[in-house]
Amino acid sequence: MGQVLFIVWRESVEALLVVGILNAWMNHNPAGRAGKPWLWGGVALGIAMAIALAVALFTAGSLMAGAQDYFQTGMVFIAAALIVQMVLWMREHGRTLKKELENGLSEKAASNNWWGVTVLAALAIAREGSETVVFLYGMLAEAGGVELVKMAGAGAIGLALAFLTFYVLQLGGKVLSWRLFFRVTEIMLLLLGASLFLSGVEKLISMDVLPALVDPLWDSSALLDDMSPFGGVVAALTGYRSHPALTSLLAYALFWSAIWALFQWRNRRLAAATA
Repeated sequence: MGQVLFIVWRESVEALLVVGILNAWMNHNPAGRAGKPWLWGGVALGIAMAIALAVALFTAGSLMAGAQDYFQTGMVFIAAALIVQMVLWMREHGRTLKKELENGLSEKAASNNWWGVTVLAALAIAREGSETVVFLYGMLAEAGGVELVKMAGAGAIGLALAFLTFYVLQLGGKVLSWRLFFRVTEIMLLLLGASLFLSGVEKLISMDVLPALVDPLWDSSALLDDMSPFGGVVAALTGYRSHPALTSLLAYALFWSAIWALFQWRNRRLAAATA
């Protein structure tokens, strides 16, 4: 349940950030108050788009009865890739996001054309909502009964925590800064991305698509058993395994090597752009 809570919490905070910036600008600018209905219309549209994606995914999964395992495994890898993309996007746009949004709002207010605000709000909500749907699809597809209720509860707690976190962040650096929030959560997101990538690889091993090579490579259950309540949370959020196969270990190393290469490429690109 820890994955569900964290993903809903982090994604909801990011969506609230965009909507909060738009709403605050409109509250402090008389010319922008006319755009309020367009803003909330965009929020509603974004939620509807995320729900539509969820329905489409579950429909596609049910129609692919013979290849459902492959479909769900593919969605796990897509979720891991989306996490990495989200971290890179926020690193690139986080510092200038507020300025970019406010400049765009000024242009819309001057021309009295609020369709852009609706589209922007809808895309912000749909983006975060669709990422959440993709992240949770595999777990939701396999859950049933009590597990589904637990996941819904974890999602509700995550959403409540998102509103509380957003409120605390709005207080400024007195309690918690946006910079610290994004730095800590991006590390947690990358660990979760590694966990999802590893889960996809292990699914391929169980389907005999990939060989396990050496299984298990070691046994660290005496230190921390990934089947215990606490160990299970650590495993879900970081990819820890107390009985890893060699292929799993190689996949985990491959993920972090790719992350390092992506960050190096991004740093070189930014350095060239500012030179």
